[in-house]
Amino acid sequence: MSRMPQVSAQELLRFLKAHGFAEDRQTGSHLIVKNEQKGITLTIPVHTGCDIGRGLALRILKDAGFTPDDFTAWK
Repeated sequence: MSRMPQVSAQELLRFLKAHGFAEDRQTGSHLIVKNEQKGITLTIPVHTGCDIGRGLALRILKDAGFTPDDFTAWK
């Protein structure tokens, strides 16, 4: 397994949208995305000018059912 690269919220959202997730709603700086087929709901922090920490990005990908290798191969 490769090391998770530093990732922005926009890059992570593009990856998730390409894999069936859609924006549901937004509360402040947190965007809620859903995948109706898998029944998964995720919260993505969208802070302008800041990257998502590696640990949080890993947790979001794992909760969505992906690995860091899936993300780097797509990128």
